[in-house]
Formats: sequence, structure tokens, C-alpha cells
Amino acid sequence: MFENILGQAVTAQLSRDLTSSVLAPSMLFSGPPASGKGAAALELARILSCEDMKDLPVHAPWNCSCASCSRHRLLIHPDLLILGPRPFSPEIAAAAAAFLREPESTPTVLLFLRSVRKLLARFSPVLWEDDSKLGKLSPLITGLDELLDEIDKAQENSADLQKICDDILKNAFKLEAEGIANAIPIAQIRRAAYWSHLAPAGKRKLLLIENADCMLDAARNSLLKILEEPPDTVSIVLTSARPEALLPTIRSRLRPYRFTKRDKESEAAVLRRVFRAAAPGDVSITAYLESFLPVTGDALAGLAAFFAASLAASAVVARRKKGLPAIPPELIQLGKYTAPLAGAAGFEKQTRISEIISTVVKGADGFSIRSLFTQFLRRLLTLVSESLRSAESPLSVSPLYHDLWRRQTEEAQRAVETLNQNPALALERMAIEICRGLSEAAV
Repeated sequence: MFENILGQAVTAQLSRDLTSSVLAPSMLFSGPPASGKGAAALELARILSCEDMKDLPVHAPWNCSCASCSRHRLLIHPDLLILGPRPFSPEIAAAAAAFLREPESTPTVLLFLRSVRKLLARFSPVLWEDDSKLGKLSPLITGLDELLDEIDKAQENSADLQKICDDILKNAFKLEAEGIANAIPIAQIRRAAYWSHLAPAGKRKLLLIENADCMLDAARNSLLKILEEPPDTVSIVLTSARPEALLPTIRSRLRPYRFTKRDKESEAAVLRRVFRAAAPGDVSITAYLESFLPVTGDALAGLAAFFAASLAASAVVARRKKGLPAIPPELIQLGKYTAPLAGAAGFEKQTRISEIISTVVKGADGFSIRSLFTQFLRRLLTLVSESLRSAESPLSVSPLYHDLWRRQTEEAQRAVETLNQNPALALERMAIEICRGLSEAAV
């Protein structure tokens, strides 16, 4: 059991709970991104549904040949329901690259199929019943299903495989951008609750809610009702990188399993064995996956440095126009730290908001992939913090300075991911508000 989850000691506890028949009906898998939480939950679903348990105490090996395990490996089992937001594009792109390198390898074929079906699972009719938006997304969903079916037919022709993979990536990126919201709506929790009370097709159902901390308040209350009286035939797994953000009343009804950040050797093993990658030993799983996106992490870091340096310069100009010659030390330090980083990436700071936004959006490929905007904001906040830590002498920074950056980045992310606002418009509003805040004497 769990032999495909590398570098996580917590799977030993899961195995003990399974073999001792003391597995809780509802569980919380917490830990940092790319620590295997979701993969372990999917493996748990397969094990619980396994039809061949003759080899006790070694339950349900990964290569079990029973029909239930075969469907779970392909993520097409009717007793598995998955919801919750997460970035899909990096994993799909990396899995496609692994598949194209070894198209005749069963593990790479399965890796690619599963990466796409993790996205498609979010569009189960169970979760979208009577939702008009599903009709608009149906051409993309149907197209992806058909393309996945074509993989077997084209495996002997590399040119056909390349075209199929390109089309899959294009459709998957678009489906993620248009169909995956940042918050889990109450309607999906209610539909999942109804599904949970239906009899399983096989031995047992599993409901997986990834990034459960992203639920809206109403959805949290609805989930609490399921957790208070979970059906006997359903296991419920919530995953979160921020378990403290879950309601205490929800956490109290979940048995916790803590996944830790993998060490470098374990991360290298995942890249080597799962993604067939010959990546350097110091490359993290997250960095490796993001390297397959049209905009690399390094490019986003350069754009974030340009954005910060330009806003700092624009704020200085605005302060001088207001007759405020004194420049706050944190503003000086921000420009001093980020301008050289922007220059090294090929960008010279600007002071006009329209030009700043145009440069960032163009450099980020229009934020065509949903996760790029979040990555950009994350790197921006990191740069702001690093600029203060890099000061030659400790700075006495106003709390308003930290609050300004945090609040505006959160609002921009919410506008794009929850309200589906155009990233350029959200970024423009964010830049105007930050520049205004930085140019005020109180900051």
C-alpha cells in the first residue's frame, strides 16, 4: 500500500490504520504543496475499493489487476468524487513531456492520463447539475475526452502524438482558466453531500475535497453537516496547505495526517521515478513542474521585480509632485533592491502605470494560464519582504506598508480567480492603489 507515495512517513500510519480497521470516516491531509496529499488520497480511494484482498496483510498493491483498481488508476471510478481548486497546468505540461519522451511506457501514459483527468474530474455532472456554465464548457470537456481516447491509436506515430498532446494542453489550459474558480461553492458541497448518501457502485466511496480552506462560508457550514453524520459507505478526505484556515468545528471532526516537505533526495526521486526527469538534485518538484509553463518562474520573478521597482519610482515621482520631498526608507529600499533584479532580467523601471501593466502582461503571456497570476503575486510579495530584510541596517517599517501590499495582492487575486476579472484590469487597479498608498506621507 502507498508504495507510489515517496518520501512521506505518514503513509505508514495510514497503512496501520487501514490494516487495523481503525480508519476514521473523515480525514484531513495537511502539508505544503507538492507533498503528495492528493496522490495519497487517490491511492486511499483505490485501496478501499479493491476487490482482491487475498494477499493480506499486503492490501491492494498498486499493480492490482482487479477491475476496481484498474478504474481507480485511470481516475474513472464512479465511487470517486473530487472537487476543489488547484493548479493543473504545470502537472499536465510536465506529464505530457514525460509521455512524449517515453510514449511506449505504461507509467508515462498513465501519468499523462491521470494529470488531465484530475482536471476533468472537477466537471463531473454530479457537481454541475443544472449549472448553465457546464453547457458552455462542454465542448472543451468533450474535446479533451476524445483526445485522450486517441492516444492509444496514435502511439506508433510520433507526429500524431505531438499534435494530440499540443491540442490537449491547449484545451486543458483553457478549461482551467475558464472553469476553475478559486473558491468552492456551496452548490458543489450540497451535490457532493447528496452523492455521498447514494449507494456505492463497488465496495466504498471516497469524497476528496482539495484545498478545503478555499470554501466559502456557506459551503463550510454545508460541509459541517456531512461531517457530523457521514454515511457509512463513504470516506471523506480534505486536503489543505493551511489547515489553520479551516473552521475549528470542521477540524475537530477530522483525523489529521500531516504530510511534510520532502527532502531534496525524496523530491529528486519523485522527479526521476514519476516524471522520468533528469533534473538537478536541487530542483524542487514545484519548480520543475512550473518550468514547463510558457512563462518560467525566473521570468515571473523578473517581471515582479520590474513591477515593484516601477511602482516605487512612480510613487517617488508622485510624492515630489505633492511637495513631499522626504522619501520613506522602506520605499527607497524597495527600489534599491528590485531595480537591479529587474535590470538583470532585461527591464528598465518605468513610472507610467499603463506602460508598467503592458510590459508585465506581455511578459507573462497575457496570464493565459490561471496559475501564472497567482505565481506572479506570490513572487511580488516575496520580493517586498526580501527588500526589507536586505537593508544594511534594520528598518522601522510602518504596519501600513505590509498591509498595503498584502491587501492589494489579495484583492487582485480574488478579482481574477473568483470574479473572473481580466488580469490586466486587476493588475492596473492594484498598481494604482499601491502607488497611491506608497505616495502618501503616512506610509
